[in-house]
Amino acid sequence: MAKLKITQVKSSIGSTKRQKLTLEALGLKKLNTPVVHEATPQIVGMCNKMRHLISVEEVK
Repeated sequence: MAKLKITQVKSSIGSTKRQKLTLEALGLKKLNTPVVHEATPQIVGMCNKMRHLISVEEVK
């Protein structure tokens, strides 16, 4: 299965509590710190919801 490298590029200040919890569920704590996850449907769905705050790259 493919892996995704997810990096938070914008601050979560002003975001809703639900968005902040989604960032926490993805394992994002600080700006510009990447995390790597398997590309499961749940992770891809969270990335689609948070695409205004994060950047996603596919890792081989």
